[in-house]
Amino acid sequence: MSPTVLRVRGFRFYFFSREEPRMHVHVFHANGEAKFWLEPTVELAANYGLNTPRVNEASKLIEEHLDEIRSAWAKHFPG
Repeated sequence: MSPTVLRVRGFRFYFFSREEPRMHVHVFHANGEAKFWLEPTVELAANYGLNTPRVNEASKLIEEHLDEIRSAWAKHFPG
């Protein structure tokens, strides 16, 4: 299961249900995908085809919606 947390400007932000416990979010765009750590700060963990402007835009969107994404993480991964 991969619940979508946010859709904005052509990006889909989502979680994988059975993955590592460190808080992170996956990002899909028509041009590629990426994974960002959310703690201790927002940081690119992996990039699969997104160009630098798209990575920067995704990072900025995560920062803008960080509370919402963290809240969704807490609901999806209780405890």
